[in-house]
Amino acid sequence: MLKLISAAPSPYARKVRIALAEKGIPFELLTEVPWDSTTSSPKHNPLEKLPVLLLEDGSSVYESSFILQYLELKYPQHPLLPPDVDGILAARKFEVLCDGLCDAMVLTFFERLRKDAASPEWVARQRRKIDGGLKEIARLAGQRTWMVGNSFGLGDIATGTVLGYMSLRFPEIEWRGPYPNLAALSDRLEQRASFRASVPVAQTIADKIV
Repeated sequence: MLKLISAAPSPYARKVRIALAEKGIPFELLTEVPWDSTTSSPKHNPLEKLPVLLLEDGSSVYESSFILQYLELKYPQHPLLPPDVDGILAARKFEVLCDGLCDAMVLTFFERLRKDAASPEWVARQRRKIDGGLKEIARLAGQRTWMVGNSFGLGDIATGTVLGYMSLRFPEIEWRGPYPNLAALSDRLEQRASFRASVPVAQTIADKIV
């Protein structure tokens, strides 16, 4: 059976958890705090990041976007990408935007941990990325039921997980009012079994990292 090393609040890991569930692929979930010395991530990923997908032969696949590509190619049942090139590119564009948003939020989260030493200019730069990314995602989404095409897929997973992470880590960012289309999409997605089973939860980081 596949094993997924995950962090409870991670939107990157949540993407993979949802994809595995939607494709009906059995897996064992292993939850860690990747920043603590107890993490096993260095054994399986030279970049020491989660998520990591452990294969049955003991090898590993890492980086969420590559794991999703691996799953799509190795487990073509219940595809999460459209059959046409334009659809695939549109879905990948949403993933790029959402990953960039997540990157900016994670950078902000750790910068804030520096307290008095935190750089206001750095935080402001990341906030511009967050605001700009949200605006563009909402514009591209429009009033459609699904982000790309007429069915659930990668674009919805990427968008739903970034909105869920924002609600967890950055409740001060008001996005529901300005972007009612994203709010409606998030509410629909969070009713799916794969989303309900992977609600992000904050973790306590024990080791000093900043």
